[in-house]
Amino acid sequence: MQKTASKALSVITEDATSAWKALNGIICIYKPADVSCHRICNILTYKISNELNQMKCRPCGDYVQIEGDPLTQLTVVKKQNLADHPLVVGPRYNPNNLRCSWSNYLGFNTSGVLLMGLQNGTKTANLIRSNKLMRAYRVKGLLGRATDNFYKDGKVVERTTMGFIKSHHMDRLLSVIQSSHQRKMFDATGVDLQSQTAYDLAVKGQIRPVCSKTPLLYGIKCVDYQPPEFTVEIHCVNEYEMYLKALIHEIGLKLHSTAHCTGIQCIRHSYFNLDHALLQKHWTLQHIFDNLEECGNIISQHENMTNNNTIVIQ
Repeated sequence: MQKTASKALSVITEDATSAWKALNGIICIYKPADVSCHRICNILTYKISNELNQMKCRPCGDYVQIEGDPLTQLTVVKKQNLADHPLVVGPRYNPNNLRCSWSNYLGFNTSGVLLMGLQNGTKTANLIRSNKLMRAYRVKGLLGRATDNFYKDGKVVERTTMGFIKSHHMDRLLSVIQSSHQRKMFDATGVDLQSQTAYDLAVKGQIRPVCSKTPLLYGIKCVDYQPPEFTVEIHCVNEYEMYLKALIHEIGLKLHSTAHCTGIQCIRHSYFNLDHALLQKHWTLQHIFDNLEECGNIISQHENMTNNNTIVIQ
């Protein structure tokens, strides 16, 4: 870790031009809840550009001026071109010049692991997005109340009893949901779940949709049950925020009660987890360069993040 930090620090101590050229790759950040991904991009590019402008930037360009009397003697003088001064043309680095995109879109109310591509790293971010890698979420719910938007900030439309719901009821329901989704994966391939072909597909790798946008759950379990609150851990692909909220609502209905979502956190995206994510207070150039190298090593060690070598459902 000291070697990584020293390398990043050597880039920081150089001029802004060298730092700008090194801003290529994937970084892993922690997205706060109630902030959009577009807002995250704006904050990140603004902070990076602001630090670059505080570093040693290129000097103003020169221009050649001819002075003197044409009838006697002319002199050629090189002067500083004030038209190229930052006070005239603005800062050297503008947030709009920094390309930034996400590889896994997180909804407004969702927090957690968010992979961002910087500069040429946007191409890698697109490959990761199209490869449909598995993500893991911790979704919190509250039994006994239903809201109009399935979330805690919605209007309560129904209240029900929930004291009869025990932890084994929750576990049994989640196992049924997981098995139904697993069967759906093999049904989409057109093979029998009990056949040798299905077994051969399962041992080759993760089966995931390549064209279909239907959410698929690879695993779901209750990791915390303290009525009326509960937390489920979900491993899935093709999911979106509203789907996860509706899933909590569906769990409440199938338990003969009601429920609504109180929080969503992405805890893992492929090989990236919360330990790799930069908090907002660490969105500085030094930490970003450290994270760029760390994320680059992870991607280079796991080529399946950018190469589609798993069984897919057309």
